[in-house]
Amino acid sequence: MKNRLLIIASAILFFAGAANAQTATKIGYADVDYILSQMPESKQVESELQAHNTQLQNQLQAKYQEYQQKLQAYQQGAANMVDAVRTEKETELAQLEQRIQKFQQDAQTSMQKKTGTLMEPLYAKIGSNIEAVAKENGYSHILNGQVGGIDVVLYADEKFDVSDVVLKKMGITPSAQ
Repeated sequence: MKNRLLIIASAILFFAGAANAQTATKIGYADVDYILSQMPESKQVESELQAHNTQLQNQLQAKYQEYQQKLQAYQQGAANMVDAVRTEKETELAQLEQRIQKFQQDAQTSMQKKTGTLMEPLYAKIGSNIEAVAKENGYSHILNGQVGGIDVVLYADEKFDVSDVVLKKMGITPSAQ
């Protein structure tokens, strides 16, 4: 009889614990790209990245113009050049092409590093505010609605979207989407 009561009491405690665990899970989602687009700092970052990109494009354009000038001069005088001079000019043109390609690769790497450096504090700010909103509102999990333009959350009730709450926490009034 005691074993039976012990088993029943254990079962009641088990089911009560399981029911409590189910109610403790509260999941929300946020659209980090949307939050980022609403931040005034993102416009400053965008401006800095555009300026950096323009600077790199101008440098590339200058290198390309130099190449075009030397190529045109080579093409106009190639028929009258001594073989040794022609070979030297061809080597110089090939080296210029390689430098242009290397510059393009370096410029791409530079843009990626600059983007990472400028965006990191914004993502950290968003992350800490999402964490604060989650704790204040009893969420156990906050998912990102999209990653790289691909939906991660395939369906969610809009009442669990905390994006605007996070923006308000950051002191930003969300504008209409």
